[in-house]
Parts: sequence; structure tokens; C-alpha cells
Amino acid sequence: MDYVELLAPAGDLERLKIAYLYGADAVYCSGKKYGLRANASNFTMEELASATNYAHSLGKKIYVTVNILFHEEEVDGIDAYLKDLDKIGIDAVIASDILVMKKVQELNLSFEVHVSTQASILNSEAALFYKSLGAKRLVLAREAHLNDIKEIKKATNLDLECFIHGAMCTSFSGRCVLSNVCTNRDSNRGGCAQICRWTFGIEDVETPFSMTPKDLNLIEYISSMIDAGVNSFKVEGRMRGIYYIATVILVYRRVIDKILMHNLSNGEVQYYLDILNRVANRESTPQFIDKLPGSKEQYFLGRDEVSNQDFLGLVLQYDAKSKIATIEQRNYFKVGDVVEFFGPSIKTFTYKIEKIYDENGDTIGIANHPKMIIKLKVDTCLEKFDMMRIKVFDKQEYL
Repeated sequence: MDYVELLAPAGDLERLKIAYLYGADAVYCSGKKYGLRANASNFTMEELASATNYAHSLGKKIYVTVNILFHEEEVDGIDAYLKDLDKIGIDAVIASDILVMKKVQELNLSFEVHVSTQASILNSEAALFYKSLGAKRLVLAREAHLNDIKEIKKATNLDLECFIHGAMCTSFSGRCVLSNVCTNRDSNRGGCAQICRWTFGIEDVETPFSMTPKDLNLIEYISSMIDAGVNSFKVEGRMRGIYYIATVILVYRRVIDKILMHNLSNGEVQYYLDILNRVANRESTPQFIDKLPGSKEQYFLGRDEVSNQDFLGLVLQYDAKSKIATIEQRNYFKVGDVVEFFGPSIKTFTYKIEKIYDENGDTIGIANHPKMIIKLKVDTCLEKFDMMRIKVFDKQEYL
């Protein structure tokens, strides 16, 4: 294995910076056109230029999704758009339409082409076809089995990228037309209305029917996937917030690093698995990697998707002399609560809230106003953008 990359989503510049800070080697994002997450904030060309400069200043990479399926009216403008991306200096585009792949060749552009998961690559013949079009990396279908990955790597020796965490599509790697039929919003041009998350009434049945797949979670298979030839491990979630991105990326960063150093224990895997299962509002499973999913990998008759309230605060500043941390509140907490701090450069630690100070230095009993600024005395040194969350799991119990 030449290298192993952790690839994070970013819906805007704030989330991009958090992803890099918490351990991502690369980030994928979209411009205002031609991407499949039309409801994300996405990036203007000026923001993409700024993001690319920032990424390269850290020695990291940035990939831009140009992964819609093009209709005739969308072809005009693609040449100029790709040329602008080339001027910015992005590292790759992620494309599903052969149109984009051919344009990159014809225009002699310098960035790489990565074939999107929308192409649903599951076999070596398809993989070799895209290699013949100049692809440097294949983002395999989420439905790929471990044996598929091995065979494709053996046949192509291309970089392989696989989704390891996040939402699944009820259709085949995004080839869904339910959104088009039900809402006239084209899922393959960035307008998916997520019909698979809807519930449907059935005559004479009290419980609503749904066809929602549980989320993907491959933390227990990272080592096997490295051995199979996966170069890039991709997290889904350009619509997710900074707490989700920070938590998920930091977990996979630490797991991948420990695997490469051959010192990851089974207890640590279970601890990190529990952390990941708590940060999302849906259950997660390995899905297709080792078998065909069954009824346990899907919601059919009812589900609970409770919004996560674990994110308590974002560290804005820490004064080492006074040991005072300035924190932006994100969810309710009070004096007496036992919480924990985590971050990219600190060891996660437990903290009991003894006193809370407001911006004026007065003591208060609770922090219950969204994004209010409070101060805590914390003996352990913190850094800007570390986070405070509800303490649920004690890592020592897993070891």
C-alpha cells in the first residue's frame, strides 16, 4: 500500500477547516454548479480558490464534485467551469458522466479525474473501461463486497476510494428516480428529496411503512480494506455540522493511525464504534462489505431519528495563565454536569462543571441560550476548536 487517505466532506469553508484540523488528509466539496448536493451551502469559485490555497498550505488535498448526470441544457458552460477549476489548482474532480472525463482530456487540464460512486463500479471490466478514459481513481459503489475490491485493485492497480461512513441510498449508489417521480426534483442533478426517508401509509396497517437503509459504518473493516488495496477512506456528509464531522473524522483518524502502527485493540474498536453510533440519529451497519444486507440493515416499520444533543460547546480561546476556557455554548448544560473535552491534539478527558461564568465574569447556574459565550476554569490545556460534549462512555472500561 503506497498510502492511506482519510477523505472528509465539506459543505462550506467552516466545515472544510474543521475537517482538516481533525485529521482529514483531503476534503471533497462542490461548487455552485454541477454537484449532487444542491441543498448544501457549497462554494463560489472565489471560495474554492481560497479553500484550495488553504488546503495546499497544510500539505493537504481538495477534490471538487462535478458528478451530476448532464442533460443537454447543462453542457453549455462546462468547459469554462473546468478551466476555472484548473486555474485554481484543485487536485481532482469527482465525475460520473463520461462527458466530464472526455472534456478534461480534450482541454488538457492538469487535475486528476476520480470516477464517482454514481458510476456504480463493481467489477474489474467496468473499472478498466474508466481507466482507459484517463481515470486516476475509482470511487467504488457502496455495494462493493471485499472480494470485488480485491479483484478491481488487482486488475487496474488504480487508486481505490470507498465510502466507510454515512448515509446510504435505498437505490443502487444513487441511481434513484423516486425523487423525480414524487416531487419533480432530479436526484441525479443535485435535487434529491430523499423519498426513501419518507413514511407511507398502508391500508389496514397502523405502523407507517418506510424503506430507509440504516447508515453505513465500516470501522471494523478498515484493516481488511487496507489489505484489499483501498487507498482512500471516504466519509459521507456535506450537509452535516461541525460536531459530526469533527467526531467522525477524529475517530477514523485515530483508528487508521493505530492500524498502521499495529496497536489497535478490540476494546478500542468497540469504544470508537459506540462513539460513532451515538453521533448520528440513525443506526449504522457494515451493509454490503461482507454480505448482502437483510432486514436488520433496513428500517421498514417505524424508526426513531432523535436529534443529537451531545455537542455542548466549542472552545474559542484558552488562557494558559488563568486556565480559563472561553466557550461558545451549543446545547444546554449546567453546574454539576460531568462532560468531556476532545480535540485533534489533546487526549479526551472528563471534566465536572463546578462553576460557570458569563461574559462579565459573573457566576451562573446554567448555560441555556444558543451560542452564548461562557467561561470555565479547566486545568488541562485546551486549544481553539476543541469541543465539549456529554460524557457517556468511559474508555477505560473498554480496555
